[in-house]
Amino acid sequence: MVENEKHDQETGSPVETNVNKSVFRYNSPFVQVGLIGLVCFCCPGMFNALSGMGGGGQLDHTAANNANTALYTTFAIFGILGGGTYISMFWSIFNMGGVIGGLIPFIMNYNRETASSVNDGTYIGFMVFMTIGTVLALSILHPSKVIRNDGSKCTDIKYSNVVTESVAIAKLFTDWKMLLIVPAAWASNFFYSYQFNNVNGALFTLRTRGLNNVFYWGAQMIGSVMIGYIMDFSFKSRKKRGLAGIAVVAVLGTDAMFQSMVYWVIGGLADDSVILSRYVGFYKGVQSAGGAVAWQIDTHHVPYMNQLIVNWVLTTISYPLLALLVIKAVKDDDDKVAEQELPSEFPKVIESNDGFSKPN
Repeated sequence: MVENEKHDQETGSPVETNVNKSVFRYNSPFVQVGLIGLVCFCCPGMFNALSGMGGGGQLDHTAANNANTALYTTFAIFGILGGGTYISMFWSIFNMGGVIGGLIPFIMNYNRETASSVNDGTYIGFMVFMTIGTVLALSILHPSKVIRNDGSKCTDIKYSNVVTESVAIAKLFTDWKMLLIVPAAWASNFFYSYQFNNVNGALFTLRTRGLNNVFYWGAQMIGSVMIGYIMDFSFKSRKKRGLAGIAVVAVLGTDAMFQSMVYWVIGGLADDSVILSRYVGFYKGVQSAGGAVAWQIDTHHVPYMNQLIVNWVLTTISYPLLALLVIKAVKDDDDKVAEQELPSEFPKVIESNDGFSKPN
């Protein structure tokens, strides 16, 4: 280590002293987050808009349902193998793609009053946006190369080995905290096939399906910002904020509000980013497994009412279980300070990287 060299207290890596302070510096967090947002806007945002049309814009839903089953099965496998975290800002940018994507079929098919499937120009429009997003993804830097204005690196990733991760992931399936999240995870994508194919796709014309998409994804943007504010600033107590957020989502919740709320709860379960990444990976895996099953339920023409009942039951069960999780596992800042100030004769219980508690 070079003498007098400054190091970041969080990562231990050297701090660059000569940093361009420009907001538009290529390796700044602001620019990199903006690029990620644009990729989400162009790729998954457009995918959402196309899915929201019902049957991928076609009268026959079979091909779209089977494709989504394959996609969500892949999500389920790789979601469990590796997580990440999301915030309300991500959902806003993400859903803006759905808003713009909803305008594409609405405009391109506005004069086709009797058409039941979108025209080729609609798909070409989606492909153009997705191609732009693919190219933009190549411009995103590795996290270790992103430098803050103070010269410190945003992250210093330490990768675990396969055996350690495999054991830790297997233990998640017996972790009581994760078991309480299972209904919410399964429900969070389960309703898509019913909502997109059997409500928007079956009850509305081609033009109004696109217009519905604009308002649907717009509501997701507003909802994600609102629930983010409630769960971060509504009360001083972290537990009260969590319970207030769950109550609001139970009454007014949109898809984005529900998922932002669940991610907030997961974020409150631990302070270790490694543990949190596993928790989020577990959530995404179960979520995607539910989505894969749901698309096949629609393919097999299960009655609409049966699908509606299952969706309502799953979602309704989720709220008290999440509230219980907040009460039992989410700690207020005062509780954390009290734990740190325990007398030395009392062994302090800490959470290890495998997600289980052990005495320190």
